[in-house]
Amino acid sequence: MKSEITPAEGVLSRAARLLRAFTADDDGVTAATLAVRTGLSRSTAHRLAVELTSLGMLDRRADGSYAVGTGIWEIGELAAVSARLRERALPHMLRLYEATGENVHVAVLSSENPADAEALYVARVTGPHSIPTLSRVGGRHPLHTTGVGKALIAQQDDEWIDLFLLRGLQRETVHSITDAARFRQDVVRARERGFATTRQEMTLGNVSIAVAIPPLPGLPLAALGIVTHMARADEARLAPLVVAAAGDIARAVEHH
Repeated sequence: MKSEITPAEGVLSRAARLLRAFTADDDGVTAATLAVRTGLSRSTAHRLAVELTSLGMLDRRADGSYAVGTGIWEIGELAAVSARLRERALPHMLRLYEATGENVHVAVLSSENPADAEALYVARVTGPHSIPTLSRVGGRHPLHTTGVGKALIAQQDDEWIDLFLLRGLQRETVHSITDAARFRQDVVRARERGFATTRQEMTLGNVSIAVAIPPLPGLPLAALGIVTHMARADEARLAPLVVAAAGDIARAVEHH
């Protein structure tokens, strides 16, 4: 019987679609659910899941469901944002955490295309007294409601920002900036001060202070940020610490 997937490109495309169907909330996903999420037929989803399991890309649970396998993690660790950026950034992130006690994270621009760019989180340091956040390593959040996202936007030219704003600014909380003119003003302010801030724009009660890491060859544009509670959001004290740590990270990456 002839396979319903014949071109090699088609197989790769469908396999990538299936792998991307997993979420952080999944413990195990059945082939039937993967078929629904991807739009693939049940037979195709099952066949791909079995083959990806044989390659170590997926793990099959005792109940027959599938989970992301260690093979994916192993390959992912070879990415420049892991091998170069995260590994060089972590010592400086730890020092920033020790100095502030707050959540510290690094995010990169997920795409240079303003039509679909988001903040992709690649490193995170937190502790028992840090305020809870929605961010996780490997997770994505909107650019316009996160400190690191605004810091990344502030590095773009006006044409890029014009195209980004065509998407519309979705509201995450009642404090999210959804007016384009007001958002432009906020970006200009971030450029003038050298750091970006968000106040309850992604999560109620949280304030973020972030700065872009100087551009590094071979890496996407990145930003370093901290997230704190409104009651502890002393910009005059925290912003210089974030700016200094971002410079230290850039130098650490450049010298290795």
